[in-house]
Amino acid sequence: MEWLLPLTGAAAAAIAVPALLLLYFLKLKRRELLVSSTFLWKRAFQDLQVNAPFQKLRRNLLLLLQMLALAAILIALARPVLHLSAEAGRRHVILVDRSASMNASEDGVTRLEDATRRAALLVDNLAVKRAWHFTSQADQAMVIAFDARPQVLCNFTSDKARLKDAIASIAPSDGESRIRDAIAVARAFATPAGDETNNRSSEAPPRIELLSDGVIADAGEVVAAAGDLRFHRVGAARDNVAIVAAQARRSYEQPERISVFATLANFGAEAAAVDVRLSVNGAAAAVRQALVPPRDPRPRREGPLPDRGAPGRTSVVFTFNDPGEGVLRIEALAGDALRNDDLAWLIVPPPRRVAALLVTEGNPPLLAALRACALAKLDVLAPAEFDRLDPDALDAARTYGLIVLDRHAPARLPRTSCLVFGRPPAQSDAIVTGELEDQVCIDWSASHPLLQHVDMGGFFAAECLAIAPPRDAEVLAELGTAPALALVRRRGAVFILAPFDLLRTNFPFETCFVMFCQNAVAFAGGETGEEAGRMCRVWQPLTHRAAPGGPVRGVVRTPDGAQVELQADPGGIFRYAATGRAGLYGLRIGDASEVAFAVNLLDEQESDIAPADTLALAADAVQGSAADPAPANRELWPFLAAFVLVLVCLEWYVYNGKVRV
Repeated sequence: MEWLLPLTGAAAAAIAVPALLLLYFLKLKRRELLVSSTFLWKRAFQDLQVNAPFQKLRRNLLLLLQMLALAAILIALARPVLHLSAEAGRRHVILVDRSASMNASEDGVTRLEDATRRAALLVDNLAVKRAWHFTSQADQAMVIAFDARPQVLCNFTSDKARLKDAIASIAPSDGESRIRDAIAVARAFATPAGDETNNRSSEAPPRIELLSDGVIADAGEVVAAAGDLRFHRVGAARDNVAIVAAQARRSYEQPERISVFATLANFGAEAAAVDVRLSVNGAAAAVRQALVPPRDPRPRREGPLPDRGAPGRTSVVFTFNDPGEGVLRIEALAGDALRNDDLAWLIVPPPRRVAALLVTEGNPPLLAALRACALAKLDVLAPAEFDRLDPDALDAARTYGLIVLDRHAPARLPRTSCLVFGRPPAQSDAIVTGELEDQVCIDWSASHPLLQHVDMGGFFAAECLAIAPPRDAEVLAELGTAPALALVRRRGAVFILAPFDLLRTNFPFETCFVMFCQNAVAFAGGETGEEAGRMCRVWQPLTHRAAPGGPVRGVVRTPDGAQVELQADPGGIFRYAATGRAGLYGLRIGDASEVAFAVNLLDEQESDIAPADTLALAADAVQGSAADPAPANRELWPFLAAFVLVLVCLEWYVYNGKVRV
């Protein structure tokens, strides 16, 4: 038995009990009346004797009932708690999954709402410090919400009100679910200062209370001892149809012609007929019906997530004409549990052609290939002439969307796309490690936009450079011991590195060389145009370059309508990283029109909303529990209140029986 407010109960008792007894000692002031006989007033005479001060109290049933009722009220004010668990003084980490799949709604309640409700029950079960017991300790807990990244909402505390406020503040997101970092953060907070050096602690490790549907990508990377992690499974819905891929592009031959592609996945056991609606700039443009096949029940992989087979897939294609910029909204009218993955947004810029600059001492094959590409204009400069130009002026004017460097590595370059043949410029952070001879291409990424319809199987270089690109570079083609093509993004610039002299290879004489140059032109237009950074995934930052000499303050409009002030960095780039919700964002800079940004979910794992019954960790499997946590603390005041009500009814009955003549 524990008392939450013992002093309150004692103070109330010190006032109420004497006051009740005093009522029975008070002498009533009576009015004198003449009566014909005292036979009928014997009981009144007895009552007069009882109210005489300093007279010994007689046995009185009403007084006994009132004292019992008062005692029950005073005990209820002291908040007695019956602790049903013998374990006390332990620390708990409440991990609440707020990823995209937790937005699935069942019976009007989302999984996240159910998880926060059950988390509050866990807080109610925390043991409290016993009054007048100096060796007892209260349970402590901390609250962490996580999706792809953890967020500490409350450090270890025994304050239940503070813990519940932290749980109530958890906001949903559309990110993927990853738990490893969240557990690492929890263990870091749980480790007392000074214990990091010897990796030992006098305190027991905290118990992790995980509230999730079990759709966690990196659960197999988590190491937890048996009994240290309890999995509270939420959710029951399994069927879902989602948009898992979307793309829009203009035709090279007819730039005003736009083709929109959407891929739908069905995670249910039955085929689903779904209407897919396309809206352009807020107006409905077309509706297509798609029949999505059911999930393939055959196993397809091993890993931390339960294997339920590959989802059924189908594609939908829309084609229309629009010469201007378009904000597209694709909606699958599925009406299933998860609404967030039924929507996708795309930004289609107006048709534009890239202006290119070729810096070379003379390379007829390269010049001929670039002239065959769809360019707004092509200028040619010698290396010495280019070095005399001001890179900052070129950057401010945005004169060229693509600069082709042929055997020239200038010290500074404007922030644009650069196709480099030969030694990479220092601005790319790529390092030359040696020279190679007689090299062939052994592998390449045929699906990358730069190498689409480009066959590198016949590539031969008599001489080339061995380079070590930075870690975040994309290697698009490989020689025997070094990259043949690499893609590097640095400080607003994009470098397509080809570390060889074109005239020392057979590449310019291959039929695919012109296609490679055209791909580079198209890729540069997408990377450095106004649409750069305007379409991304959840939690990827939105970026936009400020106009030279223009305002450096702007306002971001989020999908829920909130307004967030934003300031450009010293390089003139606006960056907004709080993209945890999928939807359409807007950036308004000064008096200019709003620039639209699209953030999409498009995550097959999160769209597979069937909850996992078992969470497979690195060394063990934890069985999930769908039931609410069993009460560990039972407050007794409701029972005392019921007891008081019974006593009041009994007192009323006794009183009416005594006054009956």
